Amino acid sequence: MANASQHGVLSGVFLFQGAYFVITGLWPVLNMPSFIEATGPKQDTWLVEMVGLLATSIGVSFIVSSVRKERLPLVLAYTAAVSFLVMDLIYVMSGTISRVYLIDAAVQFIFIMFVTVFVVRKAQKAQRHG
Repeated sequence: MANASQHGVLSGVFLFQGAYFVITGLWPVLNMPSFIEATGPKQDTWLVEMVGLLATSIGVSFIVSSVRKERLPLVLAYTAAVSFLVMDLIYVMSGTISRVYLIDAAVQFIFIMFVTVFVVRKAQKAQRHG
């Protein structure tokens, strides 16, 4: 198990990522015109809104887990961040979506790295003490 300071740092990372997911998820739901202006035209705005609501749901779960000092949802964190990162990269490289999505890809990559460092350190510590 992680010590209190390690969990505190990771909890802060989850709090930031949760807020990021909520803000970016609600943006197209609350103001689709500004979202389209920043990210480019969309054919199926209902799908953009659905992805936004799913991101918001993930973000809320991260925030609640962090604030309540509950067990952090590491599997959800990895899979969500990797999913957004992969889609951002594939569809920016194919020219389907705007290069502005590379900002999101960078945020997802940083989050993945923070969580990875935490998990690796936790495993190394368990190996030394086990």
